[in-house]
Amino acid sequence: MKTKQSLRWILKIVIISVVASMSFSLASNKLFEQAGYIMAFIILAMFIAVGVVFDAIGVAVTVAQEARFHSMATRRERGALESLRLIKNADKVACFCSDVVGDVTGITTGTIVTLMAVRLAEGLDAENLLIPLIISGIVTGLVIGGKAAGKMIAINKSTGIVLWVGKLMNILHLRKHNK
Repeated sequence: MKTKQSLRWILKIVIISVVASMSFSLASNKLFEQAGYIMAFIILAMFIAVGVVFDAIGVAVTVAQEARFHSMATRRERGALESLRLIKNADKVACFCSDVVGDVTGITTGTIVTLMAVRLAEGLDAENLLIPLIISGIVTGLVIGGKAAGKMIAINKSTGIVLWVGKLMNILHLRKHNK
């Protein structure tokens, strides 16, 4: 029974990943086509930020202490029940946040960087590989450095991060009503 549920989850996450990747790529390509250099860098920064934030949420959920949220829930603190649900489903939440959103934004970022480098090289009439290499290196450093910093913060501030996500879910009414 557990294996069947696991296979369903894997199939579901694969479908979500494909749809998310196609959606992010389509949106970024459409935005990028009409954007100047400054707007392209803003779009790129947004994708990097989304990837870093979701990666941090995935880590925070896996290391958060469930007992703290039970205490908050008994005091009826807003977002505590949603936070408990996140922690109880930490494997799925981490997979969605870190793998689906984090990885898809990383791949989309790579696509944007490639398009930016080609556009910049064409604009400068440069045919060498130096411009794409520099841009790619800088963005890679920002993505990896951002995710490393996000993970460090997530490990040290997991309770606050998970509660913040739980409160956001509460505000957006993203809680299953189990009776």
